Amino acid sequence: MSTLEKSGYHHGDLRAALLSAAMEMLESGEPFSLRAVARRAGVSQTAPYRHFKDRDALESALAVEGFRNLLADLGGGRDLPAALPDLAEFAVTYVDFALRRPALFRVMFGKPCDDAADERVKAADALHELLADALDRVLPDADASALATAGWGLAHGLACLYLDGKLQAGSSKEVADRVRSAFLAITSVGP
Repeated sequence: MSTLEKSGYHHGDLRAALLSAAMEMLESGEPFSLRAVARRAGVSQTAPYRHFKDRDALESALAVEGFRNLLADLGGGRDLPAALPDLAEFAVTYVDFALRRPALFRVMFGKPCDDAADERVKAADALHELLADALDRVLPDADASALATAGWGLAHGLACLYLDGKLQAGSSKEVADRVRSAFLAITSVGP
């Protein structure tokens, strides 16, 4: 039983209640539909349609929340990286997020975004911008956008290799060491 069911939801912030119920279901491995989410949130079966036209729209909203959570993990109130080892910690944080929240991570990246106005596109762009800003600070003479794409690709690839069982996770320290080493190996290669 969700916290929403226990407290008896009474039409406060319906969208937030539906997202919370959907996130609980997603992360617990329960399959969900708009009707199942409505049941979990304690609202009528038609209530979700006020905010989400279909399951894809709900998943997209969950993906946006996921990107915001990942950005918060990466930012964490700290300064932008000042050196390559600091940048490697971005990759470590990214992979850690994927391993802690695999279902959400798959929703975030499992489907293409609709168009440039899509909230999902904007949320993903914010992640890319953070990486580009960090890289620009550490490597001011490099193409920050290209390096951000490469760094994101490396971290994402490692996350997927772990999630798909192609790399054995072992302890979180072992994962962090491997991600850090891979990132530093790629960024240390010069002409």
